[in-house]
Amino acid sequence: MSETGEAIKTIFNTMPERLNATAAGDLDCVIQYDLTGEDGGSHYTTIKDGVCAVSDGGHDAPTMTITISASDFVDMTEGRLDGMSAFMSGRLKVGGDMGLAMQLQNLFS
Repeated sequence: MSETGEAIKTIFNTMPERLNATAAGDLDCVIQYDLTGEDGGSHYTTIKDGVCAVSDGGHDAPTMTITISASDFVDMTEGRLDGMSAFMSGRLKVGGDMGLAMQLQNLFS
């Protein structure tokens, strides 16, 4: 597996422990991640009652969908790519709840 693929695996595997339960509050949502390009794939997180669960594949009715290249996702998650800049330049596409998108950076450490 490539370095990007390994990083993606680590990011999703550690999301449950990196969730800021205080910031999540009473949030009840599903966030779909559609990663494109090499090492891409689909994953989703379910956040409810201050707990995050990660699943592979697509969800039938996500609250929000994030579409981004796998390498940009890693860069954004690791702080090398600003999410707002990625969104404004079209490298990051968000569907659904834009308010949730604005909260996302505070949800995970």
